[in-house]
Amino acid sequence: MRLVIAQCQVDYAGRLSAHLPMAKRLIMIKSDGSVSVHADDRAYKPLNWMSAPCTLTVEEPDEDAAEIGANEVWFVRSKSGDSLRICIGEVDLDKEVAFGVDPGLQKDGVEAHLQALLAEHPSTFGEGWKLVKREYYTAIGPVDLLLRDPEGLHVAVEVKRRGEIDGVEQLTRYLELMNRDPQLAPVRGVFAAQQIKPQAATLAADRGIACQVLDYDALRGMDDAEDRLF
Repeated sequence: MRLVIAQCQVDYAGRLSAHLPMAKRLIMIKSDGSVSVHADDRAYKPLNWMSAPCTLTVEEPDEDAAEIGANEVWFVRSKSGDSLRICIGEVDLDKEVAFGVDPGLQKDGVEAHLQALLAEHPSTFGEGWKLVKREYYTAIGPVDLLLRDPEGLHVAVEVKRRGEIDGVEQLTRYLELMNRDPQLAPVRGVFAAQQIKPQAATLAADRGIACQVLDYDALRGMDDAEDRLF
């Protein structure tokens, strides 16, 4: 990861447009290529960002950028054509930090049990669905479940107790990476949770990801029913 604290002006262009005037901010460039711009407030939420995959190029400042004190201009572009133009002024910190391999978030008891139950009962998602692998590892972390649908196509499933935007973003990154693998592609996604917030459902729909609300008690009942058969 590269961490930069600098005076910067940020302009986003895409389906909408946004402008951040020159001020001191933290810019994070992660190993997956994603870029986010943070103020010294707002908890973990960035002011603006570009999710991977994207490209970053550095150019000399044009006349407009030079007038606001920029020494260089970063252009961050996504595959969809959205872009961030970051005019970099005085730099206080520019540091590369190696994180190494992250073991991933350890799920709480309910999430872990949901994942196990769904692995045992892939038909929860529909007749003819089959489990390929639980905890399918990618270069950026493990996908909770990799399934095949009745047509034999791969489906990546992210399981949460409470479905929020961060979970959708996480699944989006997995899908972007997995769809580059010709042995897996095409891979579609399912965001599965006991409760899915409206904002997360809206983002999932925009990303082409299906949502499935899970009934934990009903899933546990499957186990109980099987136990009674033996």
